[in-house]
Amino acid sequence: MAAEQRGKAATLAGRQRLLSSSCRLFFPEDPIKIVRGRGQYLYDEQGAEYIDCINNVAHVGHCHPLVVQAAHEQNQVLNTNSRYLHDNIVDYAQRLSETLPEKLCVFYFLNSGSEANDLALRLARQYTGHWDVAVLDHAYHGHLSSLIDISPYKFRDLDGQKEWVHVAPLPDTYRGPYREDHPNPAEAYASEVKRMLSSAQEQGRKIAAFFAESLPSVGGQVIPPAGYFPKVAEHIRKAGGVFVADEIQVGFGRVGKHFWAFQLQGKDFVPDIVTMGKSIGNGHPVACVATTQAVARAFEATGVEYFNTFGGSPVSCAVGLAVLDVLEKEQLQAHAAQVGSFLMELLRQQKAKHPIIGDVRGVGLFIGVDLIKDEATRTPATEEADYLVSRLKEHYILLSTDGPGRNVLKLKPPMCFSLDNARHVVAKLDTILTDMEEKVRSCETLRPTAEAALLSHVLPHVSDHNWVPYQQRCHSTKQTFFGNFVPSDAPSPQVSSNTGRSWLPWAFSTSPEISKVYLSLHLTAVARGQEQPFPRQPAPSRGEGN
Repeated sequence: MAAEQRGKAATLAGRQRLLSSSCRLFFPEDPIKIVRGRGQYLYDEQGAEYIDCINNVAHVGHCHPLVVQAAHEQNQVLNTNSRYLHDNIVDYAQRLSETLPEKLCVFYFLNSGSEANDLALRLARQYTGHWDVAVLDHAYHGHLSSLIDISPYKFRDLDGQKEWVHVAPLPDTYRGPYREDHPNPAEAYASEVKRMLSSAQEQGRKIAAFFAESLPSVGGQVIPPAGYFPKVAEHIRKAGGVFVADEIQVGFGRVGKHFWAFQLQGKDFVPDIVTMGKSIGNGHPVACVATTQAVARAFEATGVEYFNTFGGSPVSCAVGLAVLDVLEKEQLQAHAAQVGSFLMELLRQQKAKHPIIGDVRGVGLFIGVDLIKDEATRTPATEEADYLVSRLKEHYILLSTDGPGRNVLKLKPPMCFSLDNARHVVAKLDTILTDMEEKVRSCETLRPTAEAALLSHVLPHVSDHNWVPYQQRCHSTKQTFFGNFVPSDAPSPQVSSNTGRSWLPWAFSTSPEISKVYLSLHLTAVARGQEQPFPRQPAPSRGEGN
């Protein structure tokens, strides 16, 4: 019998009490409690329906009935480890082999993408006899210690770059050193890798592998120029290393044109190792490493068994087979190509209309919308992107940002995302961007008077040093004022009778970066008489704050 469902507040309180704060939530200022999913939709505890634009794990759709049925039926018969003979693991390996180049014919089954990349690292080192690893800037390959070390996205905030890790420029033709106007960006970026490898070898370093997401996601939904990977593989192999294609975020037909994203680089390009996870189990923990006979034999020569308790279990393989069945029966790869092209065209139309959209890039249902403050400098519009995602959530559209500047809207929806979904999402995006532009134009006209009125209220509090960390005042939302502090006499949130909006959270932002955007919008509304300015309070005596 199912337990009685808690209210959202009780669930949040329990989570805050029992889980580490490093296990973060989407929309922490107002998290969503999701209780059900189906297809490309998620539902909260009150039954509200959200379009899921970011969940590439639910590859063929949340709770696809055929995938659920396959897991249920196999669970009723047997679920054990792979040391026993069972048809499912053989059938699954065979089906996967049919999607890959013939050279990639040996398979290892695991539970997560991190496990897959960790094994790929072990395979590469054993095969080459080398230790060092080359990676792309801003890359993320998993949460294990071995993978944090080769993930610039993570290690730069932790222990820094190890001497055996070598970082090449991200092949980003919008923001990188070689851009869309370069005659041969693939060659130029590959030459950077060659120079990096030569420098490492001059220092006596030996390269085991080059790791790359076939389409860098955390780096900002980047599409490497065609021909880049083949040239890099040539340089890596000459240096004695192997090429590892991380397909965890982007494989299994997501790019539409091909089943694997690395195939965008040309029919003759074949990595030495391919890792996969996330989408291949549609939410069930399944992952896989595919490699060559030569790499596998070198690993076997150690005499050490590779065993993974749950990797390749009958249930996991039944789920994996079901996902492949759904992809074929529902023609989701072709669907991704059709819907992705349509969505890209709609977004390009928005780019022509809204200057904040600097670039629209993608393939299939892997798309990035790069928001900028200025066309000439391409400065990331981080605050605006944060605000836009929050507003879309109010319209029951779930989106998030990525990239070094956290300014790239990423779209990686379940593969059943429809043409109607694309129209709806872009229409809401257009409405919000239009509203933002109108308010910013008004702010530019009204700013001197409105800002002077605001500062006349704020500055006395600053001079009195009467500030306290806002976490102490509003710990449940962890909002901040101008980044860190709020006056200790700040009023409680009030709802404007004209706009129906709580003006205080718009001024005391959900993140330090977005506060200026919220303040500008609030100042405009004040000048129009739609909202009330912050009420004046007597300056308190010294010593009340810290």
